[in-house]
Amino acid sequence: MIGGEEANDTSGAVHITPTPALCLSENEHSLRTMSVVRRLRLIYMVASSPQIHMAARAKKVRDKVVLAYSGGLDTSVAIRWLQQNYDLDVIAVSINVGQPGDLQEAVDRAMQIGAVQAYAFNATDDFVKDYVGPSLKANALYMGSYPLATAIARPLIAKIMVDIAKKEGAKYIAHGCTAKGNDQVRFDVSIAALAPDIKIIAPMREWVMTREDEIEYARQNDIPIKVKKECPYSTDENIWGRSCECGILEDAMEEPPRDAYEWTVDPSEAPDEPEYVDIHFRKGMPVGLNKTKRMAMTEIVKRLNDLGGKHGCGRVDHIEDRLVGIKSREIYECPAALILIDAHKDLEKLVLTKDTFSFKRSVEQRYSELCYDGLWFSPLREAMDAFIDKTQEFIDGTVRVKLYKGNAIVVGRSSPHSLYDTGLATYAEGDRFDHKSAEGFIYVWGLPLRSVAKAQKKK
Repeated sequence: MIGGEEANDTSGAVHITPTPALCLSENEHSLRTMSVVRRLRLIYMVASSPQIHMAARAKKVRDKVVLAYSGGLDTSVAIRWLQQNYDLDVIAVSINVGQPGDLQEAVDRAMQIGAVQAYAFNATDDFVKDYVGPSLKANALYMGSYPLATAIARPLIAKIMVDIAKKEGAKYIAHGCTAKGNDQVRFDVSIAALAPDIKIIAPMREWVMTREDEIEYARQNDIPIKVKKECPYSTDENIWGRSCECGILEDAMEEPPRDAYEWTVDPSEAPDEPEYVDIHFRKGMPVGLNKTKRMAMTEIVKRLNDLGGKHGCGRVDHIEDRLVGIKSREIYECPAALILIDAHKDLEKLVLTKDTFSFKRSVEQRYSELCYDGLWFSPLREAMDAFIDKTQEFIDGTVRVKLYKGNAIVVGRSSPHSLYDTGLATYAEGDRFDHKSAEGFIYVWGLPLRSVAKAQKKK
């Protein structure tokens, strides 16, 4: 370990104890002032060469930049690029929102490259509670298809970055987004909404280089990187979904190859027997599965990702309107997201009145667009949340979903607040509907059209 020793942590996170020369006070370490990172653990903050670093700082105090650091090629070379081109001290921040990878390895690499500090946070639970949860209650699907996995993770990452920048007194925040994607907008707009005085640097927008150029830059500057076999796709994933684009997928007529998918089996190879899952909801939020009536939502999402993926559920192949004006072909895998949204929407049909359900549909569309367009921190999104939360007061109950060969089909639902009345709906014995009232209702309902026919009838 660099600059410290590994210590046990009962929470399951790895904690690196800084070297005595750099030990800070408890108040200095505290992140309690940062609302978004409550309960998150700082697992790494140490300089790689204390004597050299402190001596250099004695000669010159440089401004700081907080870099959203993934541990990959782009952000690894960005550390050295920011130092060389902006003369800044780089603070690397790695954030886990349910994606694969080793955060400890990422922060170790950041320190080796030259970052003066490195933070790593496990923000998965906060992501699910504060971002996935509201989106689920809104049945948020961009263009009716995409559950916004990447889009709603960016505001959380931006919030943590801003909190770190304020804590460290950094004047800049940097990210690795390119000029053609949506994420640059989401990061820049979110940061500006939270801290308009902090300046933003996007190395990949300024420094347009190929993958080969970046590898050569890393070689020339002795930057330790892991050069993997080049993947033909560009992917991103978190606990709410996985996206895949580029390569052969750019041909909109080509069926996605098998290797474009990682979370889901080919539906034709899924089990021949269906599997049923009961999802329990409380105020619009999933709270349990099957016989377990109380589960953490993070665990529910993980479990449904596994179950859905096993049965080939959750694949999305669609043409998407990007915020920057480009149409792109996107492949998504989001088993839990689509299963939960379909189940939640079906429970709403059982409980909400017709006009509330209909009006909420229009709100959901706009809500999805706001999230996709990077406007999570807008007053309109907050106002929509207030309306949506009101609609969820009685969304309690259980929805049964059948998973089979790529399909997740709702086959049953129940709620203590159901507006479905068998006595009114049945055509069998026990029918309590007043059939005689139908004629009068139809007359009143059709009266406007009768009036139009009489007054404006074409001759």
